[in-house]
Amino acid sequence: MNGLKLLATGRCLPKTAVSNEEMSRWVDTSDEWIASRTGIRQRYFCGEGETALTLAAGAARQALARSGIDPAGLGCVLCATVSPDYATPSLACLVQAELGLPEDIPVLDVNAACSGFLYAVAAARGFLAQSGRHYALVIGVEVLSRLMDMTDRSTCVLFGDGAGAAVFEAVPNAPFASLQGARGGKAILANGPGPLAPRLTMDGRAVFRFAVEAIPRCIDGILTQTHLTLNDIDWVVCHQANERILDHCIKKLHAPAEKFYKNMARYGNTSAASIPIALDEMNEQGLLKPGQTLLCVGFGGGLTWAAALFTL
Repeated sequence: MNGLKLLATGRCLPKTAVSNEEMSRWVDTSDEWIASRTGIRQRYFCGEGETALTLAAGAARQALARSGIDPAGLGCVLCATVSPDYATPSLACLVQAELGLPEDIPVLDVNAACSGFLYAVAAARGFLAQSGRHYALVIGVEVLSRLMDMTDRSTCVLFGDGAGAAVFEAVPNAPFASLQGARGGKAILANGPGPLAPRLTMDGRAVFRFAVEAIPRCIDGILTQTHLTLNDIDWVVCHQANERILDHCIKKLHAPAEKFYKNMARYGNTSAASIPIALDEMNEQGLLKPGQTLLCVGFGGGLTWAAALFTL
């Protein structure tokens, strides 16, 4: 079966960046309190006219333009999200219509929370194998600000809105490995917009315990599958939830910290969008180069976990 190669990335963010200082005007918190516990300094919140569709389509347009491919060659379009504009039609269908993408391909949303982008990457590989086409568009997008209780400082200071997109190519014998898992529970719980309450809630301690166990297990699982070591990996890109979580795992793995990319300071926790946003930021900074091997790890609501190894 073909592996996947990352061809291009894109991202789209709301116009409004909200600093920790601004958050302190809404709830009992401070820049020091947030940053020392999470590493987060700011996040983006959608305003009037900004939706999951505008973010997803913006990121997808950028990724497709940078890839240089003919969109007619796409074999699938997948959107990872827990905060679409509608239950149906899916956000992926809305993106397909907005961008005029092929109609004879699978187009769907994936709800695996912060692991969603990597779940979608694995699904895209299967769809390409079935269709015989070569390219997949995978998007991670969230508008979590519309699910949050802005008086609950335990959650509202953590999350942000944004979208990241990636174009992958199915390539014979390209290095690829993936794993996924789930443990049903309500440590992270979100109701949709409307009168339901509570909206987005999280048991922070339970999630921390879960994350620091899931990340090393995912990394070890991928390395075992591929018979590689961390020395063979150029970058490890984890879901950007909390700097303390990543630092704990780096120490536990006795891993070189410089391999682990971090950008939660600028975006907060954007759930399914965090890994593709990070990949695009790395791309723009010139950190990603042809031939490099990346290992990505997601973990979050569900509870779910996922990992994928691919090359550039």
